Amino acid sequence: MMHPTVTIQITPQSTPSTPSWMGEVAAVAQVLSHVGILKAIQQRVRFARARFGRYDVIDFVVVLIGYALSGEPTLKAYYERLLPFASPFMALFGRDRLPDRSTLSRFLAALNQATVEALRTLFQEDLETRKAFASPGGLWDRVGQQFVVVDVDGTRQAARQRALPQMESLPEPHRRFDQAAAPGYMGRKRGEVTRTRTTILQAHTHQWMGTYSGPGNGDYRGELKRAIQTLTSYATAFSLSRSQILIRLDGLYGNAAPLADVVTSGFGLIGRSKDYGLLDLPEVKATLARPPVEGCTHPESRTYRALFDCPEVPLTPTGPRVRLIVAAHQASSSPPSIGVEREGMVYELFVTALPFPAFSPKDVLDLYLHRGSFETVLADEDTEQDPDRWCSHTACGQEFWQILSQWMWNLRLELGQHLSPTAMQTTEFAPPLDDWPVPDDWPVPGISSAPTVAYGPAQWARPSFTGGFPGSAFTLQPDGSLLCPAEHPLYPQERRLERDGSYRLLYAARIGDCRACSLRSQCQESLTTTKPRRVSAVFWPVTLHQEESPPAVPVLPDPPPKLPEAVPCHPVLWGDWPRCQLRRRWMKVMRTEMVSLTMGAPPTADHIGVTDEQVITRTQRAHWRLSWDKRFARNAHPSSAPALEVTIHGLPATFANVFGFGLVNGA
Repeated sequence: MMHPTVTIQITPQSTPSTPSWMGEVAAVAQVLSHVGILKAIQQRVRFARARFGRYDVIDFVVVLIGYALSGEPTLKAYYERLLPFASPFMALFGRDRLPDRSTLSRFLAALNQATVEALRTLFQEDLETRKAFASPGGLWDRVGQQFVVVDVDGTRQAARQRALPQMESLPEPHRRFDQAAAPGYMGRKRGEVTRTRTTILQAHTHQWMGTYSGPGNGDYRGELKRAIQTLTSYATAFSLSRSQILIRLDGLYGNAAPLADVVTSGFGLIGRSKDYGLLDLPEVKATLARPPVEGCTHPESRTYRALFDCPEVPLTPTGPRVRLIVAAHQASSSPPSIGVEREGMVYELFVTALPFPAFSPKDVLDLYLHRGSFETVLADEDTEQDPDRWCSHTACGQEFWQILSQWMWNLRLELGQHLSPTAMQTTEFAPPLDDWPVPDDWPVPGISSAPTVAYGPAQWARPSFTGGFPGSAFTLQPDGSLLCPAEHPLYPQERRLERDGSYRLLYAARIGDCRACSLRSQCQESLTTTKPRRVSAVFWPVTLHQEESPPAVPVLPDPPPKLPEAVPCHPVLWGDWPRCQLRRRWMKVMRTEMVSLTMGAPPTADHIGVTDEQVITRTQRAHWRLSWDKRFARNAHPSSAPALEVTIHGLPATFANVFGFGLVNGA
C-alpha cells in the first residue's frame, strides 16, 4: 500500500539537484509553523542592535535549524550546499533572503545572555507543554514506586590554536576563542583551550531537557543548580514529586557541596563520591568490619565487588545524611584509576538517596553503572548533529546554537514517534529477591539508633608566616562551603582522620577565581603559584572534652521490632523507548523518499505593477528605532514571488493530519 503524498504550497524559486536533507527541512518547517513554535520564537526571542540590516532573530534561527538538520560538518560546507537553494529554503519558513555567513557570524557574536535565556525558556516550555510520548517512562522499584531517571553530565569541545611568537617587540596575541574557551581538562581531545557543556538527559525518552555551557571546565556546581531548577519545573508539569526524579551524577560532582545541593533540594540521587575521608567515620568503619551485605560481578570486566551498606552517613559535619554504598575489590599491580587503595583493597563510594527497602545495594550499583547509556546518546548526538562543533567564537552565540540543536533532536524524536508509533518497552532490570539482604546496623523503625559522635565548632588554622588571611576570615555558608574575603567560594575537598578522634576538613578554592582575584597578594604566598587557596579546619569530638555528660544508652522496646511493612517483592522494572530507531527511521524516510520542487509561473507585470524605489527617512533607516512588527516585516517573504509546490512522498495520512499537511493521493 502506497502512502499518500504531502504537499506544501510555498513561494520560492527552484533549482535542480536538491540536497537530501531539504525534504526534512521542509517537513520540519511545516511542523514548526503548525504548532506555533516559529511564531513564539519571533515574538519572545528578541534582540535589537543599532545597525541590524534587514534581518531579525528569526532569520538566523531558521538558518541554524537547517544547519542542525543537514548534518554538514561546518558552516562553510553548509552554506556552499545551501546557496543554490537559498530562496526555497527561506520561503519554507516564511522569510525572504538568506543571511550571508559573515552576517550570521556577526549576529552570533553580538548576542547577549538575555536573548539566550529567552530561547532556553521557550525550549523548556515546549518540552513540558507538547508531550511527544504518552508518558515519561520510568523506573519501578521493588515496592512498586515509580521514578524518572535523569542524567546530568558535561561534554567538552577542544579548540586548536596556532602557536604565535611571544616577544617584547610584539603585542599580546589576540585569540578568537578568548571569550568562549579557556584552559581546562582536555580528556582525550586535542587542543589548547576547551569549553564545557553540561547537559540534562531524560533517560527513558532520550530527550534533552537543557544545556548550560562555560569556558574551560565550566562552573559545574552553578550549572547543577540550574539543572535542579529545570527539573523542578519538569516535575510540576508531569505531576511528579521531587523525590520521584532520580538524578545520576558522575565523579565530577563527587564533592560534598554539589551532592548536598541535590539532597537538600528533595530530588533522588545516585552519584559517585570522591570524599574518601568518609571511610574514616566510625559508623563506616564498623560496617566494613562486618561481612559484606551483597556482592556483584561486572558483566564485562568480571571484577567482583563486595558491597557494604551504610544507611545514614553525614556528608559534612553540618550537612545532610545520606545512604553510602561502599564497593570493595582486591587491588591489582597497577594503581586504581577510580577509588582509593587501602591495605590491599580498592574502595569505591556511591552516595544515594534511594529508600530502603526499595533498592538493594546491588540495585544501586547497577543503576549507577547503567548510566553508560548516557554516553551512547552523546555518541549518537555527535554522529547525527554534533552540537559541540564551533559555530561562534563567543559564549552566547555558541550556547544559542547548542540550544537549537538539542531542540531539533527532541523534534526528531517526536516526529519519529508520530511517523511510526512505538509502545514503551518494559525491561526487568533486576529480578525479585527471595531473601532481602538487611544490614545488621540498618536503623529499623522502633529501635533507637546508637548515639552518634557530636563534634564541636571548627578550629581554624592560624595565620601563616607570610601574613595571608587566616582561616577565621573565611565565612561558613549554609551549604557547607566557605566564602573568602573576595566573596569566592571554597568547597570541601578532603577529610583526614587525626589524633584523639578528631578530623581535619580541607577546603579549596577554584584556581580560576584565585588567578583573577584582586586580593591574591594578601591571601597567597606567591602570585605565580598554580595552586588555589586552601583552608583547613579541625573538628574535635565533644564527648572527649565533656566528661561530665554520661554517654547515651540505646533503649530497646519490648517486644522486639519488626521490619518495615513494605515488602520488596517486586522486580525492578525499566520502561523506555528505543534509543535511536525513532530518529533514524524518520531520517531514513525523509532522505530516501522523493522530494520534488515544481516552480509555478512567475507573476506578470500586470499583477506586479511598476513601483519606484522607496525613499526612507533616517529614522526608518535606523533599524533599532522600528517597531517589532516592522522589523519582522523587513525580510518577510513577499506574496508576489513565483509560487513553488513542494511534494514529499512517503508520509502516512495519520502523520499528515496531525501536523496540518495537505494530502494528495499517490498514483
